[in-house]
Amino acid sequence: MLRNMTGNVPLNELGEFLKKRRAELSPRTVGLPESDRPRRVAGLRREEVAQLASISTDYYMRLEQGRMQASAPVLDVLARVLHLDDDERGYLFQLAGKTTTRTRRRGRQKVQPQLQRVLDDLTATPAIVQGRRGDILAWNPLAAALVTDFSRVPEKHRNYPRIQFTEPAMRTLYADWEASAQISVAQLRMEAAKYPEDPRLIELVGELSTRDHQFAKWWADHRVAARTVGTKTLNHPVVGELVLDWDTLTANTDPDQHLTVWTAAPGSPTHERLSILASWAADQNLPASRPLT
Repeated sequence: MLRNMTGNVPLNELGEFLKKRRAELSPRTVGLPESDRPRRVAGLRREEVAQLASISTDYYMRLEQGRMQASAPVLDVLARVLHLDDDERGYLFQLAGKTTTRTRRRGRQKVQPQLQRVLDDLTATPAIVQGRRGDILAWNPLAAALVTDFSRVPEKHRNYPRIQFTEPAMRTLYADWEASAQISVAQLRMEAAKYPEDPRLIELVGELSTRDHQFAKWWADHRVAARTVGTKTLNHPVVGELVLDWDTLTANTDPDQHLTVWTAAPGSPTHERLSILASWAADQNLPASRPLT
């Protein structure tokens, strides 16, 4: 019988623990689409857990079969994927013979005050502040009118790439959704190079890879892109076609925070339509973000 590095606990006990925990979860619980295909086992399939954790199915299978050790980062991700509470997470690490000290996590990002002030002053220009992984930290009412009402998106899902791939309206909003989505994937790739062990990034990539075959394909291409400048054409349901230039400003106080603005040349049809959209947004009373306290 194989044992972990402490020589005290059989590895197959870790495997049984993983099996029991995944059996308690449904695809809906972890944000996966429901399928009409009959499920031969209760809960999540092994390949679903592996995809959500961004590891191979063979690797995860060997863990459940007690045939190999798991690294602390992999255990940390599995604890998140399987929705383990603190006690269960500690037990998982104990079974694997790893320290129960949590992997150091970066604190929750808060929009920098300087960026918030700039955002508050941009009343005629759509703008958002993005943080690590493309998380949306702040926005103004015109950005909510242009893209989506971010306040209606649960905070844990308030991530631009996730919204781009999971909100059906985004596929009609962008005139060339595929090109825009590929850029988002390439930007995530750049983030992954910078923070390869970021558990929330790993979880996001695993979820989107499972939910969307195009994301999985583009992620496998290993293309990268930085947040810089570009032009987007949007088919807005209220004001029609908008051809917008977008630019990104990075906060010196936190290089992981970026202010993205969408603008149009004065006198252009898009500039006039943005004015109409601003009036519409005021009538709709769309909320801006509020700084986290």
